[in-house]
Amino acid sequence: MGHPFPLREIARQAGLSEATVDRVLNGRGGVRASTAQEVHRAIADLDRQRTQVRLVGRTFMVDIVMQAPERFSTAVRAALEAELPSLHPAVLRSRFHFRETAQAAELVRILDRIARRGSQGVILKAPDVPEVTAAVGRLAAAGIPVVTLVTDLPASARVGYVGIDDRAAGATAAYLMGQWLGDRPGHVLTSLSSGFFRNEEEREMGFRAVMRARHPERALVEITEGQGLDATQYDLVRAALARDPEIRAVYSIGGGNIATLRAFADVGRACAVFVAHDLDHDNTRLLREHRLSAVLHHDLRQDLRQACRLVMRAHGTLPPAGPTLPSAIQVVTPYNMPTAAPA
Repeated sequence: MGHPFPLREIARQAGLSEATVDRVLNGRGGVRASTAQEVHRAIADLDRQRTQVRLVGRTFMVDIVMQAPERFSTAVRAALEAELPSLHPAVLRSRFHFRETAQAAELVRILDRIARRGSQGVILKAPDVPEVTAAVGRLAAAGIPVVTLVTDLPASARVGYVGIDDRAAGATAAYLMGQWLGDRPGHVLTSLSSGFFRNEEEREMGFRAVMRARHPERALVEITEGQGLDATQYDLVRAALARDPEIRAVYSIGGGNIATLRAFADVGRACAVFVAHDLDHDNTRLLREHRLSAVLHHDLRQDLRQACRLVMRAHGTLPPAGPTLPSAIQVVTPYNMPTAAPA
């Protein structure tokens, strides 16, 4: 494939040796297919970050490691790359390590590989499990600052967390749910992608606390481990609807909303209120079609800008600052969609 980038830049972006990149580009063989894919992804990343490659200044190479559905990781990539030019005169470049599903061991391997080859920082969305916390400690010991994004690892050596106050978000969802359901009967389905993500756990706790206090008569039916993926979410929702004929509303903490709505339609049930999180491309379309009641959203560009500044501050490039405040929670309906919402 043709490209305008020097071999050393491709190697740096891919985190591989120049010799390996040269073998891939010249079709010499002896390279695993996954390694060849890394090279081609690096060229695609460089093409999107072309402006950054041409800038001159202190360069920070930041690795973004995330376990999340493709729709969310795509939104994060777009938000970060939109923010990179605004951080000049520092030059930030990014490498992406995205997994829709992963065992903790795979995420640990990615983090340990970054620790060995070097990086100026890691922005991390990962489950709160001891193995990942230990890997963050090894990154810190190697002088690589870690910023947690969207979901925190509070017992780790991370330098900061960027995201919303998730308990407040869950409480907000409960308030909306109670207002919109009113006196109509019905149980509420709460859907988590996984019980190992702290942000989802805290949203669920905030939601449950307010519902218990304000609407103790309503039963909450929880499903989890759908990973936010439509393929797995559909079966979980269908099973829940079969078990409980009184489910009439949904608080979607972890995603998979297209599948959730399809499950309701396939059993001939209406969903009276549906509150979800994040204006990714799926939720934007569903909200425009009035199939979601509201989406609790936060400005990903602002979050990524703050995360990059925390990395720069850890290297002494920016002066010290006070604690990072939670991102603002936006209640988005079909009538107040942000102008920058995904198509």
